[in-house]
Amino acid sequence: MLAIADPDLDNGPRTDRSATMRMCAVSREVRPIGELIRFVVSPQGEVVPDLKRKLPGRGLWLTASRQTVAEAVRRNHFSRGFKREIRAQATLPADTEALLVRSATEALAMAAKAGQVVSGFSKVEGALAQGQAQALIHASDGAADGIRKLDAILRQKHGNIGESQDFPTINVLTSAELDLALGRSNVIHAALLAGPASKTFLSRCQILVRYRMADDDKTESSGQKF
Repeated sequence: MLAIADPDLDNGPRTDRSATMRMCAVSREVRPIGELIRFVVSPQGEVVPDLKRKLPGRGLWLTASRQTVAEAVRRNHFSRGFKREIRAQATLPADTEALLVRSATEALAMAAKAGQVVSGFSKVEGALAQGQAQALIHASDGAADGIRKLDAILRQKHGNIGESQDFPTINVLTSAELDLALGRSNVIHAALLAGPASKTFLSRCQILVRYRMADDDKTESSGQKF
């Protein structure tokens, strides 16, 4: 399957789908690039995540998992991969997560600007009841009562939450993060409407969930509830 030139960096592994598969420098597993994060060395010599996979220079790929990034820092995989002395900051796992959160909030803001988000309990309730919503968003620190009421409406339309594979429920952002994305205060509930910007937000939420939960093997079992 593999003809490895330099497995840790961008030029390996090479397969018939080399543009979509890479090897994790820690686990040595070949995965789709959607399950990995690319890291590069900045002009200042710092290791930085390249979430959009567009930064110049050679890239080292790691499984999108906080534990994997922490292990790469601890075992100095970056120096081995880039073949020079590089000391990644101990805060890299947390810094990477913060960038993933920012990426998700920016995508949600773009979806809102495109008219693909409604927020507020009554508007979300209406979007669910009318079948307009494509995904349900709850603040991770939202009150249980409101979440329970909207989830009940969702169950009426789509069956038990977690069983439906085409209706995601998202709870990876705090109320403050939703406020920032949507430009209003005290956002607890929102709903995504159909559109390409909404799809971008969902894909960014998926990798954030994977980063936080992959080590617990919860990403697959949680269905579409993230």
